[in-house]
Amino acid sequence: MTETGKDTNVVIVGGGVAGLALGNFLLRKGIGCVVLEKHARAYVEQRQRAGALDAGGVRVLNEWGVGEAVEGYSHGDSDAGMPLLIDGEERRWRTGDADEDEADGAFCPQQILVRNLIRVFLREGGDLRFEARDVSLHDVGTERPVVRYRDADGAARTVRCDFVAGADGYHGVSRTAVPEDVLTCATHEFGYAWLSVLTEVPADPLAVLAVHSRGFAAQITRGPAASRVYLQCPLTDTVEQWPDDRVWSELEARFGRPVPARGPVRSKQIVPLRGVVFSPMSYGRLYLLGDAAHLISPMSAQGMSLALHDADVLARAVVRQVEKDDWSLLDGYSDTCLSHTWERQASAVWMTQAMHDSGDARYEGEFRRQVARKNLESVLEPPTAPHPVS
Repeated sequence: MTETGKDTNVVIVGGGVAGLALGNFLLRKGIGCVVLEKHARAYVEQRQRAGALDAGGVRVLNEWGVGEAVEGYSHGDSDAGMPLLIDGEERRWRTGDADEDEADGAFCPQQILVRNLIRVFLREGGDLRFEARDVSLHDVGTERPVVRYRDADGAARTVRCDFVAGADGYHGVSRTAVPEDVLTCATHEFGYAWLSVLTEVPADPLAVLAVHSRGFAAQITRGPAASRVYLQCPLTDTVEQWPDDRVWSELEARFGRPVPARGPVRSKQIVPLRGVVFSPMSYGRLYLLGDAAHLISPMSAQGMSLALHDADVLARAVVRQVEKDDWSLLDGYSDTCLSHTWERQASAVWMTQAMHDSGDARYEGEFRRQVARKNLESVLEPPTAPHPVS
């Protein structure tokens, strides 16, 4: 590969999980990359979002030698780590004969994972540029793409590269570089939302889910001193309809038991549940990954794991091209990632509908509630039989 007129091999737009993971993976192979993040470091490291990685996500980090990013956050099987309450009765997930490796996931808040990936990347000499504003992509359909932006001081900057990785999220600019007549979007709307509440209350245990006639509910860890509460609600609800006292009382009602602690609420938002997949995930020398390419129902807890999968596939493809001048993996990047994405979307739709439709029949009706309840029972251990009265 010619080096003429090039500043780096890969420009990565976005310093979230997908972009930072890709940067770390490439750095481990000695492949030059620049990560552009529009926000300040302090903001990125405090941004509260997803909190779980599946076994595949943890395995990817370990295989690339970045497992330290989730050290101290591994957990056992979901049976032990995530109780399910159905109308107040605690149930156990069916464990089956799954491979032991499938138990090695992690409850790791996104801001912790991002913070650790930043630390490792900078420690190893990575080029990470915060407060990169007004990013624009040019000539991505040619052999020498160009990325322009303004730095923290407002100065115009240009970076020439071989490849651009668009990891700047659902609302980022990378996807807009794909022509409209090329990019397709498939969307599924579930018809309800979550009230998402960030609280200054630790979760104990780390995650609890509940199915109730009033709707789905959950409390999931976001670190040692914070948790997120999720309450199923109509799409038309507003945060003003949910004062703090109502949040806690509704959580208790759907759990069917008192919550261990109430505390200050940092933020609230209404989050419509949906699945979105953009195709193709590549155009010319531009490759989309993470939320820039797909959104998945938060019920699946697969967002970060999908991002790591994309970063893994793209990193291996770039390494193959740089080291062996072999384009086969890059040519197959979109198809490979889309196949995996649709597999996870299928699972996410099934689980989201099973957990939500089996509770409040006002959304989908009694027929769907009964069907969903049977589907949910298929992944649970039978209820514990009551002790006979002597």
